[in-house]
Amino acid sequence: MNRKIYSYVLAGLLSGVAFSTFGQHLDSFKRKRPNIVFIFSDDHAYQAISAYGNTLAQTPNIDRIANEGVILKNQLVTNSICGPSRATLLTGKYSHKNGFKTNENPNFDLNQAIFTKELQKAGYNTAWVGKWHLGTLPTEALNYFKILPGQGHYYNPDFIHNNGDTVRHEGYVTDVITTFAKEFIEQQETDKPFFLVVGHKATHREWMPDIQDLGAFDSVNFPIPETFYDDYEGREAAKDQDMTIDKTMVLRQDLKVGQVFKGRYTPAQEKALSDYYSKISKEFAEKKLEGKELVEWKYQRYLRDYLSTAKSLDRNVGELLDYLDESGLAENTVVIYASDQGFYLGEHGWFDKRFIYEESLKTPFVLRYPGVVKPGSDLQNLILNIDWAPTVLDLAGATIPSDIQGSSFLPLLVNNEDSVQWRDAGYYHYYEFPQPHRVHPHFGIRTDRYKLVRFYGELNNWELFDLQKDPNELSNVIDHPDYRAVRESLRGKVRELILKYEDKEAEEVLRAAGEI
Repeated sequence: MNRKIYSYVLAGLLSGVAFSTFGQHLDSFKRKRPNIVFIFSDDHAYQAISAYGNTLAQTPNIDRIANEGVILKNQLVTNSICGPSRATLLTGKYSHKNGFKTNENPNFDLNQAIFTKELQKAGYNTAWVGKWHLGTLPTEALNYFKILPGQGHYYNPDFIHNNGDTVRHEGYVTDVITTFAKEFIEQQETDKPFFLVVGHKATHREWMPDIQDLGAFDSVNFPIPETFYDDYEGREAAKDQDMTIDKTMVLRQDLKVGQVFKGRYTPAQEKALSDYYSKISKEFAEKKLEGKELVEWKYQRYLRDYLSTAKSLDRNVGELLDYLDESGLAENTVVIYASDQGFYLGEHGWFDKRFIYEESLKTPFVLRYPGVVKPGSDLQNLILNIDWAPTVLDLAGATIPSDIQGSSFLPLLVNNEDSVQWRDAGYYHYYEFPQPHRVHPHFGIRTDRYKLVRFYGELNNWELFDLQKDPNELSNVIDHPDYRAVRESLRGKVRELILKYEDKEAEEVLRAAGEI
């Protein structure tokens, strides 16, 4: 049966038992189980999306999902780094529980409870196309996959297919992934719902736009962030990092100054990229920049390539949305757009992520579900990425495993927020050190107003920020007498969450210091 015709045919109503969890929140036992498309990008900062307030960004299709559904304003990650974020998506558990704490971990344990397996039990066909970045092939966790080995390449990328073969596909990686997504959807049986992760490489370093988007922002002079020249006073870890645009960003690798495009590229790609970046390289050589002028030039080049790459990504989001419309599937398909974590776009002089500070802690998340989620909604609650798996399972009417540490936020989407009891603090723990960016390991919490952080290892100190008075997190008030009561209350909350989530490493840090 043609999928467009099928979309108007009532097929396979859920039984009361299978639908019970979903029905509690939606009060609708007659609705078909929805298809679910989870578009999952890499390093796409919330502040690079126009729906989040950046008028210079060009993301009309991500904005469309937000406008036709809900935008989460306080979506936080629990460990701001690529592989661990994907492991958390799959398990609904913190890194210390799912075993994938750093990108240096070679393989992800797929023998634990994985939410896609629960979807399969509930009758869903499950798939993942694009960036996977977890080492172990997801043979048992998914019905279908075409995944990038490691980080993959922006142009003419290799993909590991479901049968284990690695095949090179000509084209721009974001376009290729979208093609795979549409092919998977087109091949689905008409009487079975599907769950699909569209895992994009964009906007990961080294920020390579599609050829048609080269120079899309070259006429824009981006304002220098307020904290660009942060001196990191009172913040030892911030001072010791190695992720500045000034010293860490590489002219050839990151900004393509003097880069030679050979080997992987087709002749047409090679010419287009060489023509564009040779002009940039010539301009750079003629300017003979130093000091402040050099670092600000690097910042402008960084944002121009980053946002052009995001523009290429957004266009593909639109292509997939249009496909769902044209195939008649949009009405009963949940579409989610999220990134694996936040990213710095010059704030504090940085790029990359990792810190518990706002720009890397917060990540974009928009969701559309026609007829269920009110268009134009926004959610202010503290949502964590451990909540993604149980929410998807809740949407599908599937069983939520007992060891999942997150909670479904579906009740917040379909009920009055004030009627739902929800967390008042989000817990975070980052591990990877010293390479690649010397971000010291740390754990902490973020409430609606405050953030308390404990650095450990080579450092041994606390930081406290009043986000209401100091949204840029420049003033560490841990020793300020006016915050004594707040500090002690938040330390109690940190201890409470460490014990709740059974974070033994954090517990040992506090015990060794006599702080628990």
